[in-house]
Amino acid sequence: MTQIAETERLVIREIDESDAAFMNVLLNSPGFLKYIGDRSVRSDGDARRFITERYRKSYADNGYGLYAVLLKDDSTPIGMCGFVRRDTLPGPDLGFAFLPEHEGKGYGLESSIGVLRYGREELSFERVLAITTLDNRASIRLLEKLGFTLEKTMDGPDGERLNVFSTE
Repeated sequence: MTQIAETERLVIREIDESDAAFMNVLLNSPGFLKYIGDRSVRSDGDARRFITERYRKSYADNGYGLYAVLLKDDSTPIGMCGFVRRDTLPGPDLGFAFLPEHEGKGYGLESSIGVLRYGREELSFERVLAITTLDNRASIRLLEKLGFTLEKTMDGPDGERLNVFSTE
């Protein structure tokens, strides 16, 4: 597994098929379903396919993707953070999601700082975007702490209004 970054408390690495059980839980957590969407993953087998068809494919096609975030102390997976390449946006999009029991502990900020450093230093990103639903206050606050500014709102693929943030 390719490690992307290490922070004081976290290891950030590529997601692989061995993460299926964890990803099944994360993709079906209440916050993920509410703010990101239902990915129709209902079993560890579905999660394995999703990992192969989405996350691993993004690494191959784009050279980046979403990454597993693990506690450094015991390698417990707690969430994901990384970059998404969307047809509807002109550049990489920072994304993150954490299991409910690990929210509010600074892991989103810490992992995002590590991933953004990787994006600048290794992937030569000059500008990174991020999207949120209009009511996702926690993600909006996190993006503001990271120095993102609201650029515009747009219609998402499901017709919902989305905030578009940028590092510029």
